[in-house]
Amino acid sequence: MYKPTEPGTWKGRVDATDGEEGKRWHQGIKLLNLSEGAEPANADQAIAFLGFCCDEGVRRNQGREGAVQGPAALRQAMASFAWHLEDDTALFDAGDVYCTNQNLEEAQKQLGKKVHALLTNTYKTIILGGGHETAYGHFLGVKQALPADKQLGIINFDAHFDLRSYEKQPSSGTPFLQIADDLIEDNREFNYLCLGIQQYGNTQKLFNTAKEYGGDYVLAPAMQVYNYEALREKLQQFMALVDVLYVSIDLDVFAAAYAPGVSAPAALGIHPEIALILLQEIISSGKLLTLDVVELNPALDVDSRTAKLAASLLYHVVQQWSQV
Repeated sequence: MYKPTEPGTWKGRVDATDGEEGKRWHQGIKLLNLSEGAEPANADQAIAFLGFCCDEGVRRNQGREGAVQGPAALRQAMASFAWHLEDDTALFDAGDVYCTNQNLEEAQKQLGKKVHALLTNTYKTIILGGGHETAYGHFLGVKQALPADKQLGIINFDAHFDLRSYEKQPSSGTPFLQIADDLIEDNREFNYLCLGIQQYGNTQKLFNTAKEYGGDYVLAPAMQVYNYEALREKLQQFMALVDVLYVSIDLDVFAAAYAPGVSAPAALGIHPEIALILLQEIISSGKLLTLDVVELNPALDVDSRTAKLAASLLYHVVQQWSQV
């Protein structure tokens, strides 16, 4: 279920005459094999990408399949980024976890083990999904690595709560209810803030579930730059309650004009600018532990628009996070 990234996977433009000044991500990224666990990070700032090649949860949720190809498309979109990182920062590619034979539950466990290995060896982790079922596997690793005295906060940029019942089976629509129940079982608090909720895409049952579990949210129409101060205040109040943050970015939160390549495109989704500004606020807190980007479906993308949006957000995340 796990494969390290093969040499040559990262490739892109080479400005041969520019020397070190022409360096790009594909020329600087280092490959990390997690087959036998993670080696200790050998840089002051070590940021590792890990792919989750899975859309079984999307299939179970009756969505449009194709997110299994998301990690490859994201790597391709990031490969030619110009290198502006400091000398004490290193980028790593830690390979991919695969879902085989529709065995989502086992794939999520394997993802959790890899995430745990990275976090306990002081890597800052970025998970490349995959459907939003990625989130539960990601959380399994976070839970293992989280000290008992630390409060976890979850910030989800998403058009949907993903708090559906998993009584019949888990899917891409259930991860945060699974996470909530796991935390409660461990006598921990479920601190959950969802940014970009579309009222028409969530039933009253889901709003009631969010309220029952103490989740908070901001509706998509309020996610505007002119409303930044109010959003910033809400974000600051949430972050003050927790010690570490797990951020999940579901690309279906963005307007379909910016992100057509998702399972459930949103005609009136949010603008990327407000997400970027809020991500900067989150990183500035110094509490960000780990992050994922999910629901990229390259088969449905237009001119790689969604992949480029996701990659560009990750570029800014890496640049700022490496300085915290």
